[in-house]
Amino acid sequence: MSFTMNVRAAGATMITLAVLGAAMAYAAPPAPARAKGNAAAGKAIFTVKCFACHKLDGTGGVKLTGNPTPNWKDPKTWADPKRKNADAYMRDCITNGKLPSGMVAWSKASPPLKPADIENLIAYIHVLSGRK
Repeated sequence: MSFTMNVRAAGATMITLAVLGAAMAYAAPPAPARAKGNAAAGKAIFTVKCFACHKLDGTGGVKLTGNPTPNWKDPKTWADPKRKNADAYMRDCITNGKLPSGMVAWSKASPPLKPADIENLIAYIHVLSGRK
């Protein structure tokens, strides 16, 4: 009788594990990874280096060359296919600049922004966007 109970308990455990495993396989995919930086530190950098073109509230619209600077509060900005991987796109723009648009290559500026500073800026831009 004891052996029968142990077999039944083991069988029930196996079924439970199988159901849990199936449920986990169909769970929603994880949310996209956000910038690794500190938004508060990014705000301090933004208010000194970025506000002239992107405005303090992040609404942009300053036209230095052909296109106005992006409005980080506008959902259309984030829906742009070039921002599909928004953090990588912003990291590239901030690091290397975009000469045709007038974007400064901040990693090459004097003094240059360090990679951690750039991550902090990206985190703050996400705060400006209001996106979760």
